[in-house]
Amino acid sequence: MATDSRSDRPDPDAILAQLVAEEHRERRGRLKIFFGACPGVGKTFAMLSAARSLSAQGMDVVAGVVETHGRDETAELLHDLEILPRQRIEYKGHLLEEFDLDAALQRNPRIILIDELAHSNAPGSRHPKRWQDIDELLNAGIDVLTTVNVQHVESLNDVVGKITGIRVTERVPDHVIDRADEMVLVDLPPEELLQRLREGKVYMPRQAERAMEHFFRKGNLLALRELALRRTADRVDGDMRAWRREKSVTTVWPTRESVLVCVGPGPDSESLVRRAARRANLTGAPWHAIVIETPSMQQLPDAARARIFGILKLAREMGAQTANLSGPNPVEIAIAYAREYNLGTLLVGRDRYRRLPWQHGFAEKVARLAPDLELLQVAIEKQERESPQRSPVPDKPAPKNGEWSPYLMAFLIVALVTVVSEPLHALLDLANIVMIFLLAVVFTAIRFGRAAAVLSSFLSVAAFDFFFVPPRFTFAVHDAQYLVTFTVMLIVALVVGQLTAGLRFQASEACKREQRMQALYEMSKDLSSALSVEQIIGICRRFIQRGFNASVAVFVPGTQENLEWAEGSAPSDAVDSGIAQWSFDHGENAGLGTTTLPSAHALYVPLKAPSRLCGVLALVPETATWELPPGQQQLLDTSASLIAIALERVHYVILSQESQVRMESERLRNSLLSAISHDLRTPLTVITGLTDAMCLATPPLSEPHLSLADAIRDEVSRTVTMVNNLLDMARMQMGHIVLKRSWQTLEEVIGLSMNHCASLLSRHGVRIAIPTDLPLLELDTGLMERVFNNLLENAAKHTPPGSVILISARHEEERVRISICDNGPGIPQGLEETLFDKFTRGKTESSVIGFGLGLAIVRAIIEAHGGSVWAHNGPDGGACFTFLLPVGNPPHIPEEP
Repeated sequence: MATDSRSDRPDPDAILAQLVAEEHRERRGRLKIFFGACPGVGKTFAMLSAARSLSAQGMDVVAGVVETHGRDETAELLHDLEILPRQRIEYKGHLLEEFDLDAALQRNPRIILIDELAHSNAPGSRHPKRWQDIDELLNAGIDVLTTVNVQHVESLNDVVGKITGIRVTERVPDHVIDRADEMVLVDLPPEELLQRLREGKVYMPRQAERAMEHFFRKGNLLALRELALRRTADRVDGDMRAWRREKSVTTVWPTRESVLVCVGPGPDSESLVRRAARRANLTGAPWHAIVIETPSMQQLPDAARARIFGILKLAREMGAQTANLSGPNPVEIAIAYAREYNLGTLLVGRDRYRRLPWQHGFAEKVARLAPDLELLQVAIEKQERESPQRSPVPDKPAPKNGEWSPYLMAFLIVALVTVVSEPLHALLDLANIVMIFLLAVVFTAIRFGRAAAVLSSFLSVAAFDFFFVPPRFTFAVHDAQYLVTFTVMLIVALVVGQLTAGLRFQASEACKREQRMQALYEMSKDLSSALSVEQIIGICRRFIQRGFNASVAVFVPGTQENLEWAEGSAPSDAVDSGIAQWSFDHGENAGLGTTTLPSAHALYVPLKAPSRLCGVLALVPETATWELPPGQQQLLDTSASLIAIALERVHYVILSQESQVRMESERLRNSLLSAISHDLRTPLTVITGLTDAMCLATPPLSEPHLSLADAIRDEVSRTVTMVNNLLDMARMQMGHIVLKRSWQTLEEVIGLSMNHCASLLSRHGVRIAIPTDLPLLELDTGLMERVFNNLLENAAKHTPPGSVILISARHEEERVRISICDNGPGIPQGLEETLFDKFTRGKTESSVIGFGLGLAIVRAIIEAHGGSVWAHNGPDGGACFTFLLPVGNPPHIPEEP
């Protein structure tokens, strides 16, 4: 058949997409995943074995991150491989080792090994997840070998949680695994895995006993193994279908059980869907449900069409992959869909209507055209057999009142052609008059559809016989040859009418698709030029009103992820903010036409952007009955994505503008502080010198005047300190800080600082707890003295007289931990981090003078030394400031005799 020859030709769009994908793959590195059911099956061992084989072939292989977990046989495979040093990150007083992405990119190997794909990186890393590091390596053209367990797959996480009772927090999105170039299943029977566990080859003996009692039970291992096998089979099935599309294979390969259901107007469509769902659940097979919109389906009542799309929606909720297709021949469309997705079983219902001997039902046509498909006919249920009205939606529904106009127009067109042809009877042959009647049939099919064309065909034959064939004005026929003429005329009229009506239907569907694409194009063009949320809301309102006959309201996230009305979106009584909040929190549609609060007056659609949820779109229909067919639902989802992307773009534009303003204001502030501090230091120095001269004057000042001079000197000294802080902060912000390091003992630095703060500490007790074996530290003595000055002054100012200040230090691996604690009122809750920001003070209103720059300078100096600092309240109350400094490699000091 002609249809089959056309289907053998490759799809040009598919070829173009394939070329684009191949070009992208050539620039991108290859990802190979070693996939297992649970820890201990040998994924890392298999990865290292493959790496050694590649290295033996001359490949440049580097081990980025490999976790041996103390297994000797796994560690032995690392001996001949180059190991990339790890990055050390300080977090809350703990030293964490992470994969060094920058070092890997600089090394640029051909292949790199990165274990544990689902690992979460330490705070402070470039990416929060390791799979994001791998994605950057792949974009740089580096091949990656990695490992992952089935419990870390995002879509299977809840299933694994129900089976094992343990919810895994480290998860990998499915698209990361689906985009892998190769996936290797590393499998081990549960008995062998349990034996390895008992022998201590997976965990230490005590950990192994605890694991066998909880996660590593045999039932859990069997279930996890089945999930891993199924996930691998799904991946292989996807690769196989991609190869079939690439090679334009049209026959179905029965590699696995798969079911296709065609949803139609028959009463058994819902039974077919439920039967397919049960069959898929029993076998674990994928199944699809499709609706094929034919010209006859276009003529169905609205209630019948709503029922069909409701059944399709039910199939989608039951786990089917659904599609809404259109065309004049549903049999060919169903066969093409089954072959495209390699669906070997077609589930159909029994033919319920008596047909003429030469007519064939849907199942018969499929069997004749596609012998490679397996047909499964479902029995008619009892209530359907006994129903007096076997189908609420017949194949050719009776027209309602007001739907007779196409048939009336067909009658009038034939009558008009007859009247026009009557004067031409003496001038034209009967064959030419037949052409005029055929033209009337074509015109009727184009304007009024298939049914009117059929009626026009019969009326044309009857009119031609009655008015033009001798003997005229009678249906009697003297010449038998005219019977052939009538037969050919009727057949040609019917065929031409059917073809014309089919083309009309296809043109109508193409016009609808073109209108949807045009609307999306105009909307995307307008959204691309929108610069504010108000403009986006206006574009959205116009599009939704024109395309869906509904008003729209938009919610955007406010403070603490609570939704609020977007600017330019007026509140409506029909919109419930509670339902909108639920849709935003769960990322699912809610309200009208959904399974969540379907009695609501509006449909709520979350606006999902690539990086975050940007809000919720609420549609309020203008009609009481509002049902979205699949085409419209797809249009709504696409438009919601475009709106979300536009909102996200505007959001980041606003953030960028705010960041630019902050940067400019920060630069201006630093310049101003620098200018002010320099201009103030000269007069302050003069005042200090004059005060000292007054105190040393001869004859000496009297006691009252001497006390005034001392008070002036103290205040000037405090002002000089604040000006120095301003100058230091401005210099640090501009990047002009240069460390003059030297090896010093911590006691010497603390002693210098206490001498400087002696007057402030005179009414406080100071305790020092420093071990004698504390190593030397490579410090800028002047800057580190400022650190202790600021911290001690801070403790003295914010604690009452008589309070005790404790200075302690201890050696921790390659760091020294230093703490300065007091027993005062402590740090207000929530200010532990913000205290180190510039111009931040512990209390908004306080009698303690200062600009709030001391702690900001402390953090800048300590971070310049490669350390970290944080504030917290002590266990017994009071404030504690703790910082870590690197030890480095101090020089050896010989012992004194």
